[in-house]
Amino acid sequence: MECDDVDEFPMLGDGQEDLGATVASRFRNSQALEHRHLCAAVEAMAQVLKDQNLPPSPTAYFAATMTSLERQASDQSSAADDEPVAAALCTFLSMVLPKVSQAVLRSKWEATLDSLVKFLKRNSVSAGTAKFGMKCISYLLTTGDKSNWLLVESAYGILLNYATDRRPKVRKRAHLCLEEVLRSYQCSSILVKASEGVEKIFEQFLLIAGGSNFVGTIGKPQVTSNGANGAMEVVYILNALKVIAPLLSKKVISKLLPHFQLLLQLRQPFLTSHVMSVLHALCISPTAELPASGLADLLGWLCLVVFDDQKSGDVIMFAARVLQHGMGKVHDLDQNLCADKLPAIFHSLAGVLAFQHEEAIHGASEALQHLVQNCIDEEMIKQGLNQLNLDGAKPAPIERICTTAESLLGHEYNTAWDIALKVISTLFEKLGESSCFLMGGVLRNLADLQKLADEDLTCRKQLHKCVGSAVAAMGPDKFLDILPLNLDCEELSESNIWLLPILKQHIVGGRLKFFTDNILGLVDRLHEKSKMLEVEGRPVASRNTQACVHALWSLLPSFCNYPIDTAQNFLDLAKKLRASLLKELDLRGIICSSLQVLIILIQQNKKAQEEALDSLSSLEQVEGLEISLAEQRAKSRYNSKIASENMKILRKISPEFLSTLFTIFMSSPQDKRGYLQATIADIASVADKEVVKHFFIRAMQKLLKVTQEATKSGHARKSSMEVDGSNNEQTTASTRAQLLDLAVSLLQGLDVEAVNMLFAATKPALQDDEGLVQKKAYKVLVGILKEHGDFMTNNLDEIFELMVTTMPSCHFSAKRHRLDCLQYLIIHILMTGEERKNGGIAFFLSEIILAVKESNKKTRSRAYDLLVKIGHCLEDTENGGSQEKLHKFFNMVVGCLAGNTPHMISAAVTGIARLMYEFSELCLSVPDLLPSAFMLLKSNNREVIKATLGLMKVVIARLQAEDLQKHLKSMVDGLLLWSADRKTHFKAKVRLLLEMLIRKCGLEAVKVVMPEQHVKLLANIRKVNERKEKRRNSVSQDKLDETKSSHSHATTTRQSKWNHTKIFSEFGDEDDDDSDADMDFTQTTHSGIMSSVPKSKSSTLRSKNVRKSNKRLPDDLDVLGNEPLDLLDKQKTRSMLKGQQRKGQRSDSDDEMILDPDGRLVINEDEVGHSRKRRATDNGIRQDIDSRSQRSGQSKSHATSASLSKASNKRQKTAKSGWAYTGTEYKNKKAGGDVNREGKLEPYAYWPLDAKMLNRRDEKRSIAKKGLANVMKLSKQLQGKSVRQALSEKTTAQKRKQKSHNGKNKRKSS
Repeated sequence: MECDDVDEFPMLGDGQEDLGATVASRFRNSQALEHRHLCAAVEAMAQVLKDQNLPPSPTAYFAATMTSLERQASDQSSAADDEPVAAALCTFLSMVLPKVSQAVLRSKWEATLDSLVKFLKRNSVSAGTAKFGMKCISYLLTTGDKSNWLLVESAYGILLNYATDRRPKVRKRAHLCLEEVLRSYQCSSILVKASEGVEKIFEQFLLIAGGSNFVGTIGKPQVTSNGANGAMEVVYILNALKVIAPLLSKKVISKLLPHFQLLLQLRQPFLTSHVMSVLHALCISPTAELPASGLADLLGWLCLVVFDDQKSGDVIMFAARVLQHGMGKVHDLDQNLCADKLPAIFHSLAGVLAFQHEEAIHGASEALQHLVQNCIDEEMIKQGLNQLNLDGAKPAPIERICTTAESLLGHEYNTAWDIALKVISTLFEKLGESSCFLMGGVLRNLADLQKLADEDLTCRKQLHKCVGSAVAAMGPDKFLDILPLNLDCEELSESNIWLLPILKQHIVGGRLKFFTDNILGLVDRLHEKSKMLEVEGRPVASRNTQACVHALWSLLPSFCNYPIDTAQNFLDLAKKLRASLLKELDLRGIICSSLQVLIILIQQNKKAQEEALDSLSSLEQVEGLEISLAEQRAKSRYNSKIASENMKILRKISPEFLSTLFTIFMSSPQDKRGYLQATIADIASVADKEVVKHFFIRAMQKLLKVTQEATKSGHARKSSMEVDGSNNEQTTASTRAQLLDLAVSLLQGLDVEAVNMLFAATKPALQDDEGLVQKKAYKVLVGILKEHGDFMTNNLDEIFELMVTTMPSCHFSAKRHRLDCLQYLIIHILMTGEERKNGGIAFFLSEIILAVKESNKKTRSRAYDLLVKIGHCLEDTENGGSQEKLHKFFNMVVGCLAGNTPHMISAAVTGIARLMYEFSELCLSVPDLLPSAFMLLKSNNREVIKATLGLMKVVIARLQAEDLQKHLKSMVDGLLLWSADRKTHFKAKVRLLLEMLIRKCGLEAVKVVMPEQHVKLLANIRKVNERKEKRRNSVSQDKLDETKSSHSHATTTRQSKWNHTKIFSEFGDEDDDDSDADMDFTQTTHSGIMSSVPKSKSSTLRSKNVRKSNKRLPDDLDVLGNEPLDLLDKQKTRSMLKGQQRKGQRSDSDDEMILDPDGRLVINEDEVGHSRKRRATDNGIRQDIDSRSQRSGQSKSHATSASLSKASNKRQKTAKSGWAYTGTEYKNKKAGGDVNREGKLEPYAYWPLDAKMLNRRDEKRSIAKKGLANVMKLSKQLQGKSVRQALSEKTTAQKRKQKSHNGKNKRKSS
């Protein structure tokens, strides 16, 4: 142990314990010499107190310690020998002082302080004595008199002197003590004196280090002979200032800042780093009082010193952070001064983006964005706009900042364009609508970047996001004035069609008048152009123009996102929208979604007013999305007054839109009615009640008429025994279903009388023979119960009787919507406590339980959701629920186990499993539930067994291990009954459940309750798991990280979604041994090696490699003509550099499509041949080894080997796994074989490496070597022979083979 461990000694109680005995017991067994001295001194004082019959109180120990210290201070002869004793006494005194009462301490405060000062002023003071002596002085200064500086000056000077001590631990303790003392002086009158003491000692060592010319002159100081002695003390004071500078007075800080500036001018990295640390501490402190002008000047010097020298990345990053916080401090102190200094700071930080240090670039980017967000205010922007209108005025600060931002798009920043685009996006958002006057040049440069090829612009996504920020900030009208679409030009390639998706995504707070006049005007011109192109026989160009028309119309929903002129200009737009709804089928979805956006905004504002909440907060809390600054501005403008005016306009035009949508809805096919129905519902919610009622009555009249016709046709068909009336019957049913859908859409705007009328019309449809009509009728009833809450209360008996009556005749397609009706009915009865309906609830509950066994997946999922929703509603204490009601409902579900049929029992088990999955505590609320479930495992019905095994899986996953231990014996016995059954994969299911039990309760616990004849199964499970663990350990690290990341997504998050197939699968869960991890919320990680793999770093961060790019123009730059290259023209510079980069590269015509003016693909016959050759080459590369062997063999002979071909086919996968040399450049184009090429090696062949050659199995290696042996054998046969001899032998061998083959065929035919 070291002596520092005493600092961590635990604080005792109120001083009632024997402090000496406690310290002695704490350090008695320590081997450190300092601790032994401490124990000896404490025991000696304790013995003295005992001899004098004094109690071992903190006061007594305090008196004894001070007496010993005074004796040590007076005895100068043996100071060196008694230094360990002095250190022990100071250590013990630092423990005693906090325990001494304040009354005693105040009486002895001055004497104690003087004694400690004299004691620490000795010449040879050990580190331990100095550390704990300063700790005692610090405690006395913080708790003593703070009004008289003369009493504390000498003690405070001791702390300042030790702040420059050569011993690091002593110096660190002095810094901490100074911080404690200065923090306690913040509200006292002696703070100024204490701060001046720090200033004096700092100036003293500066003079020693640099001479008399160091302070008072600007420039490099003249180092004197004493400079070496004072240099380190200056650094020590700077280290102290990192801690205490924010606590000094404003006057002293103002005097220290010029000294920091002089130290920066030395351009010494070591000093610069320390000065930046002190400055950073001052800037981030909320209580530090700084002079604005001095701080701004110092920050300017920091830019010159750090950024001009291009120091290391870490230094530049830290300097950027200091500038970030420092300019924020200047802005808080003086906004005008900040506006004057900000452009220079912004320009210096922008230059860092051209450096090659990744850390520096990111630090500068964060600082730039912070400066834009926090240092640019409305006054600065307003001043800049005013100066733009003045002739001859110098650029405003904001204009200079925008010019710097525009320079970031230059070629010298090309490697950091993705970072620079984030800064520009932040500037667009901050400037808002003013950016159209200040950032026009930036926007045009962004459009020039878009024209670059993909290989020259790797940050196109960030570019589009930056342009989107400009759209949101300026508004679409001003944006398109600067950067027009030009869609009506002759060639679409010359237009800015790439802007359309960006406009669609980022327009917010636009003007509907601009869309009506400009966008729709452009749509009309494109329509005319499309017709003209069609007449000219250019159908492709005509279709492209029509695509542009549709893209322009798709901007309408974005223009409806918080528009600022709905009340003034929507009427003109509405006329064109209604006309387009009737004529343009493809635009109906776009127009309907736009109307919905307008209405939803009004509804959200109205809801926020009713809840007395801000209209922004509710949407953000629900969606959890980050909202841009432009969208926040648009939402802030959309107040209640604008919303009410918009409501009046929409209510005024709602009759026309309802009439139009009714007509379209009745004539549209079924798959096109969804968005129409939603739009009608939204318009009905804001329309007048009378208007909605008028359309509702029309729909009911048509429904009555169609229903009467259907009834008559049904009776006629029954009486005449018709068979051919099915088409007419289906048409009538479809019309009735369509009218019922229309009625559902109008529900939000109906009054009580209309709702009763609709309910009356719905009741007969619930018992209709047509499943489609039943389905729509149940949807109507669900809508009534959802939108009109009082209807259930007023008509409970009638609804209850209706649901009971219609249950036998319910069609399977309507079952899902009937379950929705039962949800509202059952929850209402359970929450209101209608005792007389309990029997009906049991009836309906049986229906819900049976629905979980439906074959239709949607119906089954709805039944599960219904059980869970009922449970949550009964559990919700805020709405009258309680745990008792939930348990009562669960007992009703458990009662379904008493069903008469296996189907009902299995459905009840499935329902119980779903509720236990959601509410795990319910399992323990019914003590006999699990034993009863285990008894079901003895049933002979496989459907019941399957459901019970699924229940067991949920029980094991959701219950704690302690609860499972109680039922472990009966659970294992029940599972083993089906351990040998292979039907329906029961054996695999049982094995999986046993593995889950082992993971949950442990192998030994399961082994204890396992019968003897089944112990081998546990042994097999253990061996299989060990084998899997070994397999995991053999996986490479990259594959392991990827596997872990994929598993972590599925196992470390809470899976609350029910998965029926995973639990009650027909095929078991043998495909994944960890399938229970998706259900088990307590099991969050895999065991073994998977849990020990560290998380990989985020892949979204850039690599920390140094950016390397050639940003200089080449010396041999080719300039067209004799005109010099204008380096200020960015477009020409980019084009020239791009041409130089591509110079010498072979163009690939296959990668570029050539289109004629009509949009047709132009195919060049020469390029087709070249493309075919390339494809043949590529196919040759992908061929197996046999083809390569044949071509390579032709370079020596035309002889081939069948065994070689067979061996090569076996290596086809090896050949396809990577690139292999094929020797195609030696192929003779006019004849077979290979030819010599000038400047190349002679034709050769080689055998590619085969992974099977490294296999541990001998048979695999022999197969891999067989082909290579055949190649060597063939080469030996041809060794020493000429090409002519080899070819003649091959020809002879082929003739013999052909002759032999013909002979065999003749014998077979004979």
